[in-house]
Amino acid sequence: MEEPVYLIIRSLVLFFLVWFSVRLIGKRSISKVKPFNLMSYIVLAIVTTLMSLNLIALVPGFIVLLTWLVLPLALDLLAIKSEVIHQLINGKENVLIKHGKIMEENLLQVRMTGEDLLAELRSKNIFNLTDVEFAVMETNGEINAYLKSDQKPVTAHDLGQKVAPQAEPQTVIMDGNILNEPLFSLGLNQEWLKVELEKMGVAQENVFLGQVDSSGDLFLDLFDDAVEIPKPKVKELLYANLQKVQADLSTFSLQTENKNAKSMYLKNSQKIENLLDKLRPYLLN
Repeated sequence: MEEPVYLIIRSLVLFFLVWFSVRLIGKRSISKVKPFNLMSYIVLAIVTTLMSLNLIALVPGFIVLLTWLVLPLALDLLAIKSEVIHQLINGKENVLIKHGKIMEENLLQVRMTGEDLLAELRSKNIFNLTDVEFAVMETNGEINAYLKSDQKPVTAHDLGQKVAPQAEPQTVIMDGNILNEPLFSLGLNQEWLKVELEKMGVAQENVFLGQVDSSGDLFLDLFDDAVEIPKPKVKELLYANLQKVQADLSTFSLQTENKNAKSMYLKNSQKIENLLDKLRPYLLN
């Protein structure tokens, strides 16, 4: 029994050691790991496996692990300081499409065919090659494309419209449990949340996930998908109420014979109308 227990303890120690080493090298998805770092991960994994199986002695194994941990960190620091070292370690980006024309020589350098390039563009929802003005392969192998001016999606800026800034929604309910920290970060509390749930006719325990956006709207996803939840219309209701106030003031100005009162109603009606013009992008978009 001593040998299996020893192997378990040895493997656990090595596991946490390698986990700590990988975190030091850097947090990136596997698709964006630099080639040199990927090689370091592979070496760390192989050496750790051999050490776990007692095929490599602990001291030489730790020396190898330490070497392959320190070397990537040192090279990354040098790459930050020197552009030459950065290109030597990570390579250089390759322009694949320039001014709408495929650069066949560069395509050959990165070992890609025309079909490979089209497949990469399709993965980015670009199905027509003539829409692309510029495309480049980054040092991690990812291809980024820049569309021609007449093919770019129209934005609110292009239309000269103002839109409300969007903040990250906060998850306030998960698996039927209220999460207090994100709720408090929005300046809300459990009483507000329970009132909103009551308005929607939803039980807290039936909520799989609940989020509150920057406008204070509560969005719910229920365990019971058959239940229909009315969409929150906090902003729309506020805008409608302001419109009603503005309309009422205009009506009062027409009904009164008092010149001072008529002037006051018209003046305030105009103020609310100006306010509605400013709030429209924020409440109706």
